[in-house]
Amino acid sequence: MVRPDERLSWPRMVGFGAQHVIAMFGATFVFPLVMELDPNVAVMMSGVATILFLLIVKGKIPSYLGTSASFVGAVAAIRAAQGDDATVTGAILVAGLVLALAGVAVHFLGIQIIHRIFPPVVTGAVVMLIGFGLAYVVADVYWPSDPWIALITMVATFLFIVLLRGFLGRIGILLGLIVGFALSWAADRIFGAITAFNAGTGQVDTHMRVSFDAVADAPWFGLPSFHGPEFQVSAIVLVLPAVIALIAENVGHVKAVGQMTGVDVDPYVGRAIIGDGVGTMVTSAVGGSPTTTYAENIGVMAATRVYSTAAYYIAAVIAILFGLCPKFGALIAATPNGVLGGVTVILYGMIGLLGAKIWVENRVDFSDPVNMVPIGAGIILAIGPVRHMITEDFTLEGIALGTIVVLVGYHVLRALANRGAPPKQVSAGEIGFEKGAAT
Repeated sequence: MVRPDERLSWPRMVGFGAQHVIAMFGATFVFPLVMELDPNVAVMMSGVATILFLLIVKGKIPSYLGTSASFVGAVAAIRAAQGDDATVTGAILVAGLVLALAGVAVHFLGIQIIHRIFPPVVTGAVVMLIGFGLAYVVADVYWPSDPWIALITMVATFLFIVLLRGFLGRIGILLGLIVGFALSWAADRIFGAITAFNAGTGQVDTHMRVSFDAVADAPWFGLPSFHGPEFQVSAIVLVLPAVIALIAENVGHVKAVGQMTGVDVDPYVGRAIIGDGVGTMVTSAVGGSPTTTYAENIGVMAATRVYSTAAYYIAAVIAILFGLCPKFGALIAATPNGVLGGVTVILYGMIGLLGAKIWVENRVDFSDPVNMVPIGAGIILAIGPVRHMITEDFTLEGIALGTIVVLVGYHVLRALANRGAPPKQVSAGEIGFEKGAAT
């Protein structure tokens, strides 16, 4: 085993760093695509965020910060309300600030503050409604764009994830996306243009599935398109539920790393949350995506038993270099919506089921109506998505509305029921596949 502060020869470290880049690659550019943000900026700034994270945790928690899926639903709601890129990244920046402040609280007050405010029944519900609350995006936007390509991409991704072992299995989403992209290109050559819903125009029209015009026009080297944030209260409220998921995700990932390395990481949980918050703030300040620690990279460490932070520094530098290639970003942006439909139907479903995983691991008692009533209501409000107008200028809907009902409803009903027993702690492997990776 190679510990976080140990180093191998540079050629070997570069090899391990490259593995981490491949592991994070699929999700790090798929989620910016579905949020309609620049994938080049996302990939480049994920490298910057990772370096900042490693410095903040003093090199004790080897992790890669890639694009977070927890914001996808909120961003879709902001886009539906005619929010532009600056409004989206401004809201994400504020969420990063809130996350960093939560990390400061955990660092000085202890991890128990998380368990008291977000017991497993609440954390699991929020993670579940974030995933299942995105079902309408697949149904209304991506799948209708090319139903057969979406279906084939989904089936191919099923097979890659389930049948491939080790490292290839962990990049099954990326492999499925590549297959779908290739099939879309082949379908254009064989069948010609498709008449279907065009997510770009919002109408049914005739268009080619894949266009490489932007790829041909893009230069090989250059800076990506940065932009500053704008702040709107209505947009900020929509993204705040994602902070709960990120806190749970960070706690689970940090503890998983501690289990694998045999190191007591509790003193660094607060720093890890701060690092993720700072990373999200820095990336969104220039037009990038929100960040989070990645279970995929934890899986790579479990397979290789190389926990050296040097591999992550190398991966971060490689990601920054990728971001300096506009042609690469244009190729990613050319991904057909039908392909995204086949991939996101799996990703969103897996996110939702991770909420159920939290419940199962913590043996949440659903015979207790306090656990059952607000949770069920919140999930339905998110999946709807149900819209509730507060004023003419401010509406709560979907994931944001569901999260408020879950969080406030649970604590109010718990107080009224006078059930004084303290909530059970969130487990070490509460989100993602850390437990499986660690064994």
